[in-house]
Formats: sequence, C-alpha cells, structure tokens
Amino acid sequence: LILYFINKCFSHFLSSLPENKILVAQRPLLIVANKTATLVCNYTYNGTGKEFRASLHKGTDSAVEVCFISWNTTKISSNSNKEFNCQGIHDKDKVIFNLWNMSASQTDIYFCKIEAMYPPPYVYNEKSNGTVIHVKGKLRNTPTQTQEPQSAIPLWIMVAVTGVLAFYSMLITAVFINYWQKSKKNRYHQSDYMNMTPRHPPYQKNKGYPSYAPTRDYTAYRS
Repeated sequence: LILYFINKCFSHFLSSLPENKILVAQRPLLIVANKTATLVCNYTYNGTGKEFRASLHKGTDSAVEVCFISWNTTKISSNSNKEFNCQGIHDKDKVIFNLWNMSASQTDIYFCKIEAMYPPPYVYNEKSNGTVIHVKGKLRNTPTQTQEPQSAIPLWIMVAVTGVLAFYSMLITAVFINYWQKSKKNRYHQSDYMNMTPRHPPYQKNKGYPSYAPTRDYTAYRS
C-alpha cells in the first residue's frame, strides 16, 4: 500500500512538470516584388537543449528543404539547396531566413522547422500554418504565345465594328436610292398642270385679241 501511494505521488509529480515542447509562429503571407524575401520564424522552447537545427521547407507536404542552420553554444553552420539562394540567421528566440533572386515559379507555402538535437530527448515543433510567399514576375519557360490572345482581341473588335459600319452604310445608300427613285416618279406624274395663259380661237385672230395672246385650244384641255 505504501509503494502504491509512492508511485501515485511520483506519477503526479512527473505529470506536473513542464512539457519539453517547441512552438513556432510565422506570418501568413509574404509578397515579394524585388525577388528578395525575409521570412522570420519565431519560436518558444521550454526545454534544456543546447544544440539546435532550424530548416525552411517548401510545399504543402514540406518535401523540399530550402536551407537550414544549426547552432550550439560555440558553433554555427548553415547550408542551402542548390535551387535556392537562402541563408539562415539565428537571433535569440527566432530564426531569420533570407532568400534572394527568387522567381515566380518559387511561389509556394513555406514552413519553419525547429529541432532540439542534443541533449535528449529529441523534440521538434508541430507543423505550423506556414507562410505563403508570393513572388511577382513572369514564370519560367512561359511561352510568348500566351500574350497573343490579349493583342488579338482589339483586332477582332475592329473587324466587327468595320463590318457593322459597312452594312449600315450600304443599307442607308439603298434606302436613299429607293426614296430618290420614288420622288422622281412622283414629280413626273405631277408635271401635267393646267395652263392658265389666255388663248383665242383660231378663227378670231383679227377680232380684238392682243397679238401676244396665243390661240387657245379647248379640245386639248387636260387636268
């Protein structure tokens, strides 16, 4: 009974000790306009480790290790993936990863990993939410043909507008010609009018009619 009581007290004591744990915090988004990015990984550690390793990983599955830095009380070393220009710097409770000459194809989500290597137990942080690094610029091996549809749109608009204008021009011309022909026909039918000039009968030329008055032909009267 006494041994059981001692074991229970010891277990309770162990459970009350602070957990050997690493927590990492990153900013959610980083916009890169000049091909240079600075990613800060803030971390907290409540253990007694003396040798650490911090690494930066690319992709949702963290499959690509971009670069890393390791340090202890006397030495610091770092290395970078050949496809990246990256350098890590340790500063108290944070690790700073500097990247330069980045391309748009390197736009992705990046995760910081902090490891306590020595002394045991070995611990590392749980996966954080990561940082999306968005690199502005043209993608590598992007065909120039991808820009052709943008330049072709104004040409199609010009062709369509020209066709519409030509159609309306022909339509207006046809309407005008039809109206002109109808107007000409109406003027021809209205050209017969009543001649009001006084005329004298041919058999009365010498009976007081003025010499300027033409002979009036009543049989030729038309309305």
